[in-house]
Parts: sequence; C-alpha cells; structure tokens
Amino acid sequence: MRNVTLLLDDGSRFHGKSFGYDKPVAGEVVFNTAMSGYPESLTDPSYAGQLMTLTYPLAGNYGVPPFTMEPDGLATFMESGRIHAEAVIVSDYSANYSHWNAVESLEDWLKREQVPGITGIDTRELTKVLREHGVMLGKILFDDEPDNVPEAAYAGVNYVDRVSCKEVIRYNAGAGKKVVLVDCGVKTNIIRCLLKRGVEVIRVPWDYDFNGLEFDGLFISNGPGDPDTCDAAVQNIRKAMKNEKLPIFGICMGNQLLSKAGGARIYKLKYGHRSHNQPVRMVGTERCFITSQNHGYAVDNDTLGEDWEPLFINMNDGSNEGIRHKRNPWFSAQFHPEAASGPTDTEFLFDEFVKLLR
Repeated sequence: MRNVTLLLDDGSRFHGKSFGYDKPVAGEVVFNTAMSGYPESLTDPSYAGQLMTLTYPLAGNYGVPPFTMEPDGLATFMESGRIHAEAVIVSDYSANYSHWNAVESLEDWLKREQVPGITGIDTRELTKVLREHGVMLGKILFDDEPDNVPEAAYAGVNYVDRVSCKEVIRYNAGAGKKVVLVDCGVKTNIIRCLLKRGVEVIRVPWDYDFNGLEFDGLFISNGPGDPDTCDAAVQNIRKAMKNEKLPIFGICMGNQLLSKAGGARIYKLKYGHRSHNQPVRMVGTERCFITSQNHGYAVDNDTLGEDWEPLFINMNDGSNEGIRHKRNPWFSAQFHPEAASGPTDTEFLFDEFVKLLR
C-alpha cells in the first residue's frame, strides 16, 4: 500500500495509505455520516467531483454487490452505472468482507473503476476541520510522485452536464400516465420508485426542451454541483409552469431548480447535508421524518415568492428541505424520499405525486 497525503486548500495535511486505484486526484472534500451504504453513495451521481470522507470508522467489511443490470437497463444494486465520486477516504479499511450478496471487495471494485481510496486517515479530525472551515478543495497526492499534482476545481463547473443522460430514454412505455424525468444526475431508485407505481417514465437530458412532448407530470431529479450552472433547465421548467394544472415534483437538485424557476435564490451550505439521519419537519405540522440527504446547496426561504411556501424544514439548522406552491400542484423535497440507501419514511411523496397525475 503506497503512502499518500490528503492536502486541503487551507494547508492541512493528512497521511494515509492507498487501497484503491493508484492515481492522484483533486476535488471538493466532503463528509458523509452514514454508517453504511457506500455502494449506493459511491454510485450516486450527486457525488461527482467530490472526495467522499466516510465518518463511520470501518469501511469495506460487507464488500460490494454484483454490478448486474436489469432488462430495463437499470443497475440492480447500484444508483447508476458507475462510481461517480472522485475518491473515498476512510479511517479503517477492511480487506476481509462478509455478506450474502457480496461478490468482490471494495478495494477490487475501486481498482476496477479506477477510483482512488485512502485509509489510515484520522477522519474525526478531518471532519472537525471541514465543520469549522467548511467544505474545501483537496488533493490526494502520492508521496513517491511529488511532482504529479492534479488541479482542483469545483465551483462553477457544470457537473450536471457530465452525469446527465445524452438522449431520451423511455421506461415502461405505454404503461399509463407519462412522466417526464429531467435527468440532472438521477439515482436509479428514483426511477424504480416511479416505475413501481405504474407510470411511463420519459428520461430526458438536463437541458432538453421537453415541452413539445406529450406528458402528464414533470419530475426534476437530484444532481451534483451548483444549480446556478443549470439555467437551461430552469428556463424549460418555467415554460412548463405556464400550465398551472401540470403536476411537478422535484428532489434535491430538483428542489433547487424548481425554486429558481419560481424566483427564489440558492446559497451554499457551510459543509452540506450528507447522511442517513437528517431530521426534517413538515411545515404546519408536528410530523418529523428521518431522511437521507446529499447536497451542498440550499434554497433561501426568505426569497420565496408570495405564491410559494416551505414544505419541509431541517430540524438541525432550520434550512429549507422542500417547497410547495399555494395553489398549483407543484412541490419538492431537498432530501431523498427514495432513500437508497437510507430510511424510507418519506417514500409516500411519490404516491402523492402519482395521485396528482390526471
């Protein structure tokens, strides 16, 4: 195992060992507090451009499931067709794994997909640095290649364009009501949740003008990076909103793009929400849900127009977790109701959306 150094933009250095693919990388260093779910998280397109730190100290002990594909082209056990995170950073990597559905180790998977992994890092101290300073750019450097230094960039990069599909894809064709899914980096389980409710899904690239299609509802997916780089999607959503009876549902990035289409502003969180245990409350009720989240930006509640109101609020920091229109069938969630991996408390939101389809 080669010696590596994680170098942060503030000059902090963390020393460890490489257990994944041996190549230097750079990106935005973030932390995820979930205790499990690294196969789903690593394949979540929302982690594109990021070095993922797992705060739970042990990783790899349950291996990796088979990368099989269903007849509809969706990965069986993953959230997309490949790993999207730039690297994974752990405290203690377990080379020995045990799980009924595992077919390979985390190390073998990372090497096969050419993604670095580093272990032996004091992830508690790294998380403290990120909590105090906020997320920042970082580089994984190999100590025996001091001159091989990658460039780091995240802000202003349109990662949505990198992970979105490139052509229109139809699922469950002719099954029933038609839902256009704007793919900003959609997780596979979002598509699964829609398909099992008997609708036809028309998946379109993030900047595709879908308004000429025939459809009954609009869904805006999750995705990586800064929503301000996705103005083309915002403009297409605004066109769709001219039909005040059209049901619209957005998740994560979809919450932010729907909010921007409604006139609200977005700001960057200090270190984001990335975990399986974020508590959110439905506004106007005492109902609180435990949610799975992965985002670094949030909607500014104070900039919502008079026709809009918050639907959910984060119980930890008071930030926006969803919006709804006061008259029209438009709503969104900043968290992940499909929750793979994570709690399933809020999957009912898919039922609410499908009920609105006429």
